[in-house]
Amino acid sequence: MNANDLDNRDRRGFLKAAGVAAAALALDGLPRAAGAASGSAPKTKIGVVGSGRVGGTLGTVWAKAGHQVMFSSRNIEHDKTLAARVGPNAHAGTPREAAAFGPVLLVSVPYRSLPDVGKELGSLLAGQIVIDTCNPFPGRDGEIANWAREKGAGLASAELLPGARIVRAFNAVGSFRMGAAHEQPGRIGMPIAGDDAEAIAVASGLIRDIGFEPVLIGGLAKGKYLMPGTPLAGERTPDEIRRIAATLE
Repeated sequence: MNANDLDNRDRRGFLKAAGVAAAALALDGLPRAAGAASGSAPKTKIGVVGSGRVGGTLGTVWAKAGHQVMFSSRNIEHDKTLAARVGPNAHAGTPREAAAFGPVLLVSVPYRSLPDVGKELGSLLAGQIVIDTCNPFPGRDGEIANWAREKGAGLASAELLPGARIVRAFNAVGSFRMGAAHEQPGRIGMPIAGDDAEAIAVASGLIRDIGFEPVLIGGLAKGKYLMPGTPLAGERTPDEIRRIAATLE
């Protein structure tokens, strides 16, 4: 058995375990956590494409929570420095290495870069659970942002990352809060959107592991509400998110 076979077996085993939790989920909402341990994720490998303020912060807190994380970006020296600072659970590699690192991939790049990410990673995205933090801003990203806003950011990301099992999350909360939510676990809600129940279960466990309470607002079509300037933007309690989400079309 070669290394690739072992990696594939590990990935299947992790997803099988996560699927037990997924079976209890419905796409119209997630149960509240009775405690952090009840909804936390099994320790796993998380690749990060885009290790700036958001990707770097999330990767850091996941590594400190016991997960293995591989940072990647266009600057491998930055990623090596970041990994060394974070500690033994952190690693650095290329975007393709990060995508092959484990069953979960965090993508956190400017929206204009998302087509290039999709092309570079190619078949590595097939069946991959992708947590999408990317927001389309016309002033920064140009015409692709206008297209994504018209289509809806969740559906647009799914088109640009073909084959990925996307969960939109971390789209409308500041990076500082992402690194501090674990200090008061469960107090801050994290609205998420996705169509794949198993991917939602895996992402939800990881979100709880760093102190947020995930609140599923619907499928990827609702991903258009997960960005600054929408009613769900900003720091809110889980119940506040549920009340707002119930009013969205």
